[in-house]
Amino acid sequence: MPTLLAALDALLNILRVVVFVVAAAALVIFTIDWLVRTRRISPFGPVARFFRRVIDPVLVPIEQRVVRAGGLPASAPWWALIVVVLGGLVLLALLNFIRGQIAFAAAAGGAGARGVLAVLITWVFGILQIALIVRVISSWVRVSEYSRWVRWTIPLTEWMLRPLRKLIPPLAGTIDLSPLVAWLLLALAKAVLLGIL
Repeated sequence: MPTLLAALDALLNILRVVVFVVAAAALVIFTIDWLVRTRRISPFGPVARFFRRVIDPVLVPIEQRVVRAGGLPASAPWWALIVVVLGGLVLLALLNFIRGQIAFAAAAGGAGARGVLAVLITWVFGILQIALIVRVISSWVRVSEYSRWVRWTIPLTEWMLRPLRKLIPPLAGTIDLSPLVAWLLLALAKAVLLGIL
């Protein structure tokens, strides 16, 4: 297990540098593309022709989404930069999370059956809490419950939220406090179960 953790640490160190370099290169490329699109660089020069031929076709999906959302096509490079930076940060966070879970499982595995049970309890409650977060955020940005990104959260959370909604009225008629109460109840239940172990 220590060799796996050391390999993950080395991979994370390399990926941090790669993400930084890619983000810096994307900043330069998308800034130049924005300058071409807004005609701050001559649209007839070799730089503009290169960017229209090579970079703009890559940005077409993002540009289409921006236009459908009511934005300007010239802002597509900035949205692409945001996607690149956030994608890199999410990748690093995910790998860091996996590394932490492997270290936690290794440490708990050394504690015997109680340690393994503690890992399982922590993971189950963690998944339920993530499902609550996804469900709340999807309601803020108005993503359909039938979307593949949200659908999996319904069976994991509805069993908690439905009874709480009957007990707790919405605040000011619109703010549903049941996810917050469910989160607190899950944290309390997890603490009690881990305390028993």
